[in-house]
Amino acid sequence: MEKVEIGEVFTISDENEEDQEVEVVGIIEIESGEYVAVSFVEDLQEENADEQDIDIFFLKIDEEGDFSAIESDEEFEKVSGAFDEMMREEE
Repeated sequence: MEKVEIGEVFTISDENEEDQEVEVVGIIEIESGEYVAVSFVEDLQEENADEQDIDIFFLKIDEEGDFSAIESDEEFEKVSGAFDEMMREEE
């Protein structure tokens, strides 16, 4: 399995089956697995976008290295909490 890197760009399909380019902005490992935080490349490239304006969402990395949606609110809360903590530590 190839390791995901921060800054890597890949394409996902949104709920309307339209392809969207996303960039990995963080990698989080917690007891329930490994996750990536991604944001739309389009948002990241906007000159006037500050960090508060950028939508970040999380995908779980499964054993095969594929991305899947986070199913439960509880799992999402854990991942977003871990990500927020990681961002605070980097400031």
